[in-house]
Amino acid sequence: MLTVAPRTLSPSPFLHIPQTNSHFLTSSSIHLFQFSHSNKIPLNNCLSNNRTERGLDFDIGDTFFRHESATGRDLGVLAAALYRKSKGRLRVLDALCGCGIRSLRYLVESEADFVLANDANDENRRVIVKNLSRVAENIGDNRRWLVTNCDANRVMTEFYLKKDFFDFIDVDSFGSDSSFLRPAINALKLDGLLYVTSTDGFSSGGHRPSQSLAAYGAYVRPMPFSNEIGLRMLIGGVAREASVLGFYATPLFSYYSYHGPVFRVMLRINRGRIHKNRHYGFVSYCEKCGNSQAFSWSELGQMSCPCNDSRVSESLVVSGPLWIGPLHSADYIEDILTLAKQWEWIGNGQGKDLEKLLRQMVDESDSKLPVGYIKMDEVASRAKVNSPPLSTMMSEMIKAGYAASRSHIASNAIKTNCPMAECIRIAQLQRNCLGAHQVT
Repeated sequence: MLTVAPRTLSPSPFLHIPQTNSHFLTSSSIHLFQFSHSNKIPLNNCLSNNRTERGLDFDIGDTFFRHESATGRDLGVLAAALYRKSKGRLRVLDALCGCGIRSLRYLVESEADFVLANDANDENRRVIVKNLSRVAENIGDNRRWLVTNCDANRVMTEFYLKKDFFDFIDVDSFGSDSSFLRPAINALKLDGLLYVTSTDGFSSGGHRPSQSLAAYGAYVRPMPFSNEIGLRMLIGGVAREASVLGFYATPLFSYYSYHGPVFRVMLRINRGRIHKNRHYGFVSYCEKCGNSQAFSWSELGQMSCPCNDSRVSESLVVSGPLWIGPLHSADYIEDILTLAKQWEWIGNGQGKDLEKLLRQMVDESDSKLPVGYIKMDEVASRAKVNSPPLSTMMSEMIKAGYAASRSHIASNAIKTNCPMAECIRIAQLQRNCLGAHQVT
């Protein structure tokens, strides 16, 4: 039987933690959080379902868990470790912790000074405590971790009201529930990191424009690069909420994974208003010619496509407002790459997928690359040829003076400032060259 440290219970069903000398946790910050009424948490009756991730053993019990999300957890752990290295401290809130594997990894791998692992479902408490008990609960007078079972917004609001802020907040939410964004920003220290999630592929695909408008303030319509739109919709939602509170948000990296799907974005939050060139505007796609563009607020009422002589292009599909700036910071991704090498997560034949992802993110950070990507299937359809090899297309684009990068979001797509008409010409040229080679 595993027990947690003794604690004092009030006559009410809410927990009071005795005062300690730790600057990482104060009793005034957590006294409203509801716990189970027993001081001891028997774990032998838990449904055991053991897993291992990055050498850490943990139990998922009967919680919702996706092993495919390990890459997203890797990125969060690396970012948290970079923060601790630069600031000399790391205080983490895992607002919807599930089985607690992220919390455990922040403690062990990122060397967090303190982690608050919260999950609203109190039935998950046993397995969370079991997993975090692999780390000492206290070091001297300093508490290393705490498990709460409350509504995430209530937790974040309570810490905000007590001016007891976190360095790093991970909000791994389901669907397009953006109600967590404002409380999370409020509970974060200046220059802190916010790691947010959406799993609403229907809204990013333009199938629920009213839902995306309600959740993120963006009216999203169907576009060929909908999964990138999902990331931009999420960043834009954070940028909007931050602006209301007098902050601005800077995306450090944006990660899409097909399972779910899952859209995860790491942002740095600071005080100040966004400048006029704040990268918050509108994205268009022309169904006639296949080109995409970004428009600022000052260009409202002037949106059209050059392929149409009319002032109003009936073929133009517009979504927004969204984040139209870079999805990643190249310098930040390089720092993550360096740390991943130091930890031997990549290199020497190891971690090829993670390294490939990070290097693609660096390439995607080229300031010359516009919003969206071009799928080779669309190029082939418009050019009336077989789908051209992606590497060949990229090589020819670069030779012609255009910027081009693979997309980490879609394997058979290119991010490029090369117009669709030129893409079609290159594809047809490659077909003719291949045909001539076969004749000879």
